Amino acid sequence: MRFILCGIIALFSLNSYAAECSGSVPDDFSKVGETRLSVYFWDVYDATLYSRSGEYKQEERQALLLEYLRDIKAKDLIETTEEEWQKLGLNSDKHEQWLERLESIWPDIKEGDCLLLVEKKDGTAAFYQSDRLLGEIDDKDFTEQFLAIWLSENSRFESERNELIGEK
Repeated sequence: MRFILCGIIALFSLNSYAAECSGSVPDDFSKVGETRLSVYFWDVYDATLYSRSGEYKQEERQALLLEYLRDIKAKDLIETTEEEWQKLGLNSDKHEQWLERLESIWPDIKEGDCLLLVEKKDGTAAFYQSDRLLGEIDDKDFTEQFLAIWLSENSRFESERNELIGEK
């Protein structure tokens, strides 16, 4: 009986995390797709892509929600962002500036935390943790290159990308 009760409490806790994390997704956005990123046998995060139409269209505003399943230092997130840009062959003389800006706004992540990128009407990016604005990067190129990590046809996580954009 105690095991069943613990399981029910755990399910409600997960649902409250999900509700808290998605609270900053604009009301006029709908879910496109979702996936779980696992590296070897470690679950890293659950990702959900949103757009205004509920479909993936590159020219449409998007929001990407990452719900973390493990602790990760902000420094490691930033290094991974840089590595993924390199693997995708994305070059910009602004990378260092963008990475420094991420250093100033991203916190260390604890299991259950989330980060949300919302593409603003002008194409720039706003980052939230739960319903708290962490900061913005006022550069359309940043938004495009950051989302490319997950959405590019050349993403190294092809099946996860396909799930995110609703192609399963």
